[in-house]
Amino acid sequence: MSQQRTFATDAALIREQPGDEKDDVLFQQTYCLRTIELNRPKKLNSLNGSMARKIIPRLQEWTKSQMTNVVLIKGAGRAFCAGGDVAALAEWNKTGPSGQQASKDYFALEYKLDHMIATYQKPYIAFMDGITMGGGVGLSVHAPFRIATENTLFAMPETTIGFFPDVGASFFLPRMDGQLGTYLALTSEQLQGVDVFYHGIATHYVHSSSLPQLEARLGELNFKDRATLEMRNDIVNATIEEFATSLPTSRPRISGALRMAIDKIFAHQTVEGILEQLKSLADSPSTSKELQEWAKKTVTTIESRSPTSVAVALHQMRVGRKWNIRETFEQEHKIASKFMDHPDFIEGVTARLVRRQKERPNWQPASFDQVTSDQIKQFFKPPSPSERLILPNEDEELDYKEYPHRKFGLPTEEIIESMVQQDKLDELLRSTGGKQGVKEKVGEYLERVGLIEPGARL
Repeated sequence: MSQQRTFATDAALIREQPGDEKDDVLFQQTYCLRTIELNRPKKLNSLNGSMARKIIPRLQEWTKSQMTNVVLIKGAGRAFCAGGDVAALAEWNKTGPSGQQASKDYFALEYKLDHMIATYQKPYIAFMDGITMGGGVGLSVHAPFRIATENTLFAMPETTIGFFPDVGASFFLPRMDGQLGTYLALTSEQLQGVDVFYHGIATHYVHSSSLPQLEARLGELNFKDRATLEMRNDIVNATIEEFATSLPTSRPRISGALRMAIDKIFAHQTVEGILEQLKSLADSPSTSKELQEWAKKTVTTIESRSPTSVAVALHQMRVGRKWNIRETFEQEHKIASKFMDHPDFIEGVTARLVRRQKERPNWQPASFDQVTSDQIKQFFKPPSPSERLILPNEDEELDYKEYPHRKFGLPTEEIIESMVQQDKLDELLRSTGGKQGVKEKVGEYLERVGLIEPGARL
């Protein structure tokens, strides 16, 4: 597909519309650093069409600019970005087909922006300082550099509102260690602070007080004209590492026995199987009280969610591992469009975000046994040519199945396991150059699989 057709399609979506706010996004430049600041602090910087329509053309412009070396995105106030402005979408959907189409167009716009970030050809950094949920995750998690602070609060809360984990969650959640991604997708569990770094959602951990100095330092970076993107990213990585602070804990909250339970239980292929295993754990006399309470709470949590949303999310976690980054957003746009026609989205958003009710929303269907496999399959039908999402960058060389910048974060457990089997653990520790968190993550893994005693030093 030609770039001309792609940009022409984008132009209709990114054109300014009546009601767009003037200063909901602020753009700044410091030497060769370009900064995007999400500026709706009273709304926790919730992403809307007005903001996306400003960011997309600016990113396109900076791609072509020789004066742009690094792009940084951050949020004003106590949130990076708390998600998409779904309350507005639910109101549109209530008006019928035209409103539902407006919602579908919004998701097309948002996913174009997310895919642009995922395939951006200049160093891109996200300061995940504060609340980072839903749409805010899409603006950050696909970037080569994602910085968590003590203030970071991460979650994908979509099943709470009758939706599904989107913004590329089909790609990044199934690629997390073990079954953590499935657990987060189904429960909307929150991760805080350093845990966002330990679990690979962030690539670095920096104290929030150091962010202004880091930003200033990034503005001073200069690259040689012939430097490749990989070489530029290596320089940016080394710069961020200069500001890495000591970690507040040596282990994430989800570790040890809890992590083992998550990996076992959430590997089941059905929601009913997961719930059965959770209930069995909760009733087992040999289970610790802490794990029993966790299992009971998790059962209550899942059963309060939209049955359709949870079933879709589980299937999404199983098939998303096979999608490349382009297929991810194409498929998610089809799923999101299907949800705009489903009653649970309006019900969930209205109940949770408008009425703020604590009672379980009136989901349709109301229980997991009423959700059929045929109903779930409808969400995952390949998009027809007319439904296919046209993305700003359709270069086939960028259709990766694994993040090309994984080396900047902590090593995955798959890598750690492989190095242990090859008796090359020392080589792994040396090759990471003393990066913060590596010894801690390796130590937790070795403890969990019984290769070292708890508290043993590496």
